[in-house]
Amino acid sequence: MKLMHTFRWMTIMALLCVLVVACAPSSSKKKQSEKEKEYRVIGYVAGYRDFDFTKIDAQKLTHINYAFANVINGGVMFDTTTIDNTSLKTEDLDALFALKQQNKDLKILVSVGGWVWSGNFSDAALTAESRSKFSKSAALFVKKYKLEGIDIDWEYPNQSGAGNIHRTEDIENFTLLMKAVRDELDKMGETNNQHYLLTIATGADDLYIKNTHLGEVQKYLDFINIMTYDFYNGWHNTTGHHSNLHTSSTPKNDKNSVINAVDLHVNSGVPLDKLNVGIPFYGRKWTGVKSDDNNGLFQEAESVGMIEYYHMIKPNINNNGFVRYWDDKAQVPYLWNKESNVFISYEDEMSIAKKMEYLKKKGLSGVMFWEYSDDNNGELLNAMYSELEN
Repeated sequence: MKLMHTFRWMTIMALLCVLVVACAPSSSKKKQSEKEKEYRVIGYVAGYRDFDFTKIDAQKLTHINYAFANVINGGVMFDTTTIDNTSLKTEDLDALFALKQQNKDLKILVSVGGWVWSGNFSDAALTAESRSKFSKSAALFVKKYKLEGIDIDWEYPNQSGAGNIHRTEDIENFTLLMKAVRDELDKMGETNNQHYLLTIATGADDLYIKNTHLGEVQKYLDFINIMTYDFYNGWHNTTGHHSNLHTSSTPKNDKNSVINAVDLHVNSGVPLDKLNVGIPFYGRKWTGVKSDDNNGLFQEAESVGMIEYYHMIKPNINNNGFVRYWDDKAQVPYLWNKESNVFISYEDEMSIAKKMEYLKKKGLSGVMFWEYSDDNNGELLNAMYSELEN
């Protein structure tokens, strides 16, 4: 009996030890769970760029947003006109779906609107009848093209954007439109036990926040892609950072930054786990810069335009008269050519690493970028991916 008693006691103690080890929080398990967290990586693909989609590294993406569909006669459809003199082809979607052979979990969405085709959103959102028409067409569009969801890129509610129709009612109607689309997608999803994604692209400044009720809108969305770029853009005749993480030392009244944009969204009631930071794979180039002060930064210029990273920025880094500088306060690089008076604001591996570090510490859900073909060799995407994996 004494031997049996000892055996039972040893068995009980062994079981207790197993339970303690299994239940106790360990630093190694915590690190493992953090590493296993999957961040969203959403890549916009512009159909009008005539890009070879077979070059897309689908294993480094969670979502692809094909840009763009238009709002025509109050409904969502592919337009037969062009963007940048190039037609979009519905056959592009077949090429994108083929990427699922690389990544079976890849989600394909179509983005509606954008800078060029946001002119009809205000009318589509105006009444209960127009919202019903739009939302039903959005659901049918998703069904027709076998998409995982739809992305709404209205630039911008109650703002003219590219000279678009806009009205104060947009502020309320934007929320109602997103609710209507969510309801139709959910109704369609009930028939085949599928959840269809509804996402939006948002502005990064205080004006966008004031003209929307994002705290209400987000209730109907899976996530939000913040366009944290173009802080200095085609409307600015002064050089500057167009996607800085922090505000720069000067000018004092310039509040735009990635961090400021995220804070604006959070303070509006958007949960952190629904927010994706936007990264530009293109730069802004100013010519005719009038002063060499501050290495061309925050100086008046004659003209400004967009340039892609791979073909037009990378070859000029510390080359062809351009010198790379780093704004330690803003945490972004820039190029200055003193001889030709040209200034370039852009992203590189170093600035992306800083943003990914911020993203992870802040608890955001992921990252979005515009646009895949601007990073033809995948250097910026690789930098983004490696930082999120570590």
